[in-house]
Amino acid sequence: MKKLVVIDACIRGEESRTRRIAEPVIETLSKRYEIIRYDLTKMPMEPLTPATYAERVAGNVPAWALEAARTVAEADRIVVVAPFWDMSFPAVVKVFFEHLSLFDVTFTDNGRTCVGLCKCEKVMYITTRGMNIPTGDSREQGTSYLQALSRLWDLGVVLTVAAWNMDYSTPEEIEEKIDSTTRFGIRLAATF
Repeated sequence: MKKLVVIDACIRGEESRTRRIAEPVIETLSKRYEIIRYDLTKMPMEPLTPATYAERVAGNVPAWALEAARTVAEADRIVVVAPFWDMSFPAVVKVFFEHLSLFDVTFTDNGRTCVGLCKCEKVMYITTRGMNIPTGDSREQGTSYLQALSRLWDLGVVLTVAAWNMDYSTPEEIEEKIDSTTRFGIRLAATF
């Protein structure tokens, strides 16, 4: 069975509107993919520091990071589940990718430029935004970051599933946005 990696950064846990959209989509995908999940809120990560960078250069990469990088490199599909946070997503997402950006695992070089080593063909980014910021707006940097990472690691096309203006909508409007965005994600899952 093909493998799908879910990278979950829903800080609010079960109360997360983003997770409410993501779970039915992931359930749909689980019929065709083996799901491997990383709950970033429960992982022992910190940004690289001079000391951890020196360890990394010396070849001492944390075991969890090496295992996760290999898993991501071998994944057929990736789903990133993360709310809009400070113009992109929670910092833990960037820290996770920073740890997984390993030479000769997720990327290498050909003497002229970096070349991705991942076999993924599609990434689905599921998010909610409190403000009225649609995908593609210059204030929304989550999608563009994942597109840039996809070029570095060779992850394929990035598809964004997003509901926005959630903090300035009535409870009824929020439920309708969650429902319609979930339906959109499930439709995308059919060919993902």
